Amino acid sequence: MMISTRGRYALRVMIDLAENSKGQYIPMKAVAERQNISLKYLERILPALVKNGFIEGVQGKSGGYRLTKQPQDYRVGDILRLTEGDLAPVSCLECGAQPCDMAKSCRTRPVWTKLYSAINETLDGITIAELMKDNV
Repeated sequence: MMISTRGRYALRVMIDLAENSKGQYIPMKAVAERQNISLKYLERILPALVKNGFIEGVQGKSGGYRLTKQPQDYRVGDILRLTEGDLAPVSCLECGAQPCDMAKSCRTRPVWTKLYSAINETLDGITIAELMKDNV
């Protein structure tokens, strides 16, 4: 499994908003400059974060984006599942996948199941607040 640029950038945006907003709306341009992410790319990431309630945005002169919750209430796993989809290492474990004909006899399925559990447990155990501390 490889986390895409979209997922990595979404995490960086969430951390940036957590560190810099202090309750105020932060212009997308300011986030783009601090994070060295193009505005065009941010325009593709931010709507998904808004639509799913992770951040809120206001247009206009004093507009921008801010978190809707406290940094400790955002799990890395939730952000990555939003941007990446299911984090399953193999297709047969993806949410809603058709049962595999080999599921009962597959010798490798236990490995993938353990890996999938470890991925979710690790990513759901880290919050934006912890990433702000630089010592995860």
